[in-house]
Amino acid sequence: MYSGLPLKIGRTASDGTFEADVLAGLSKRPRAIPAKFLYDAQGSALFDAICELPEYYLTRTEIAILRDGVHQIAARAGAGRQLVEFGSGSSVKTRLLLDGLADVSAYVPIDISGEHLEATCRRLRADYPALAIVPVCADYMELPLLPWLPGAAGAAKLGFFPGSTIGNLEPHEAQAFLVNARHLLGDDGALVVGADLKKDPDMLHAAYNDSAGVTAAFSLNLLTRMNRELGANFDIGAFEHDAFYNSDEGRIEIYIRSLRSQSIVVAGQRFFFEAGERIHTEYSYKYSLGDVDALAAPTGFIRAQTWTDPDELFSVHYLAAV
Repeated sequence: MYSGLPLKIGRTASDGTFEADVLAGLSKRPRAIPAKFLYDAQGSALFDAICELPEYYLTRTEIAILRDGVHQIAARAGAGRQLVEFGSGSSVKTRLLLDGLADVSAYVPIDISGEHLEATCRRLRADYPALAIVPVCADYMELPLLPWLPGAAGAAKLGFFPGSTIGNLEPHEAQAFLVNARHLLGDDGALVVGADLKKDPDMLHAAYNDSAGVTAAFSLNLLTRMNRELGANFDIGAFEHDAFYNSDEGRIEIYIRSLRSQSIVVAGQRFFFEAGERIHTEYSYKYSLGDVDALAAPTGFIRAQTWTDPDELFSVHYLAAV
């Protein structure tokens, strides 16, 4: 019988892959650490704070689009869907779908951070006591299958991938995600996905370099996590958050930059940084509607409907399985 605790499938944020991936990422040139490791409990809390910042238009704009469009989403989805969320977040957007869809038969949040996942599910269970909630602690990029869902056998699935998280993936990774999501959601499945639109580079720069320094704290928390979990000796003050828009690639690029020459020990291994040397942590690709079509075309999805805000800053897409 299902216990109500997060089901751990494959690689999670609490297993030994953090150490292995960090050591591998620091050993290569250019240095890079996967963005998923930014989201420990503190990182997830900091990201929630980023979403409230005045410069960070993405979250409030997407919420407004979902609030206005949820009835159209519900009409396309039909009743009795299992709602499968890739990256559970803080559940604010999830509630719009849970309230707007007809007779959701189960909610399956998938997140790599077990601690953050449990906290989200506690809040949702208190507010939706009749809803079957089956949290899955896993890397949704590598999840081979969904668990058995109590009381919802055979129900069609609606995936939810909000927050422009698809932009954090390189195009080939985004397509790999869509292929896997198509497999998990099935032939009668669909996916609601958020994507940030291309716009004024100054507006993009401000969104990822907020005046309060919360985004910088979010980036540098990765070093704090390595100090805590891997016995590293990073001097946090000797590094800085570095984010800029690369117009040729159509993406924000985010790095942690060393401010001086220094030697760092991580999990017993020593790494030398030159002044100005960077660790890449994240991309955030920006899309046109044509870009979304090109991304989805080889993956078994088709863009069936799109919603945007009046200023065309952000987009939400209903991708139907074909």
